[in-house]
Amino acid sequence: MGGCVSRSRSDVSTRTLSPSHQVSNASDNVTIGKNKPISSEKPKWKSETPITIGQLRSKRDEYWETQPAFGGRVEIYDALRAACETDDITLAQAIVNGANITLPSGSLTDAYDELGNHYTIPIYCISLPTNIINLDENSSTSGSSKEIITEQASGEEIIIKIRLSTTNKDVKMSVRTGETIGAIKRRIHADFGVAPSKQRCFYSGKLLYDKLTIEETKISKGFVMQVIVSEP
Repeated sequence: MGGCVSRSRSDVSTRTLSPSHQVSNASDNVTIGKNKPISSEKPKWKSETPITIGQLRSKRDEYWETQPAFGGRVEIYDALRAACETDDITLAQAIVNGANITLPSGSLTDAYDELGNHYTIPIYCISLPTNIINLDENSSTSGSSKEIITEQASGEEIIIKIRLSTTNKDVKMSVRTGETIGAIKRRIHADFGVAPSKQRCFYSGKLLYDKLTIEETKISKGFVMQVIVSEP
């Protein structure tokens, strides 16, 4: 599994590519090698056993949520996750540039922050395996969104607004503060026919991950959650 290794200046210097460039911070300069743009080609790989989209998503969530505890900066992991999860190469590059992340090989699997910390991101966080199990998401959901609220959903019931990029119109939705973004996506699927895997939810400019609850997102009553729908 990937991770982050903090390297000294001398160690990092031995890994430089030519020509190299300097990335500065407040106290030092660290040579981390030539920065290349993100490759437009997604890396190809095969899972040891075929897995579903849901299983892959859970595996990714586990990595992103636990890896910062082993070293590295949380904000860099957040930026790398956002870059890995978007299909828009221009947006991914903008995220990487904005976080001052360097990619010596042009791959998100091998990244450095401006302090010289090394982040090795597993390939399963970047692309789908060649043996992914494609389930018909349309067959897994029926009825209205209220019928598929999980029993675990708890907390205060509030009204928020959902704005889909396909319609750009605000729709009111009753949710509970203990409900997860993943559950909200399934409800949007039931009401609007947009598969959860094609939804990216944002609030106040931040990407909302499936395991976050409404309470954790800090969405207030009456505020808008934007749902960007990726093209088929």
